[in-house]
Amino acid sequence: MTVEIHDGTRWQPVCTLADLQPGRGVAVLLGADQVAVFRDRTGVLHAVDNRDPFSGAHVLSRGLLGSRGDRPTLASPMYKQVFDLTDGRCLDEETGPDGAPAVLRLWPIRDSAGGGAGAGSDGARSARAAGSAPAVGSARAGLAGQEDAE
Repeated sequence: MTVEIHDGTRWQPVCTLADLQPGRGVAVLLGADQVAVFRDRTGVLHAVDNRDPFSGAHVLSRGLLGSRGDRPTLASPMYKQVFDLTDGRCLDEETGPDGAPAVLRLWPIRDSAGGGAGAGSDGARSARAAGSAPAVGSARAGLAGQEDAE
């Protein structure tokens, strides 16, 4: 089964479901954008920008999945801010160091077999959460640091 992320125009294959260990993330390239992709322990897929808005480092794929109440969360490995995976907002601070809202872009994600779709799988919800549409156009999609196998 192939995991796909919608880039604003079409679904792009980024990895296989077997590449995603439950509870751990991987970084993928979607055109020029780095996206952190996760499969939680219940099998639900999540995709957010890989850039931590507090440190500026592309490290969120190394973050820790968890929950606050019934909300799935991602804790940054840098300064430990926690983000809600249903809307992308930071639960600890409203703004980043630059004064911009501390909100991650959610990317629509699904597996090609139709299971495991994340909260942003409808496309419109993900774009609204970040206040902008997902990036359009992709020259290359794949695991960050790996060459295309084609």
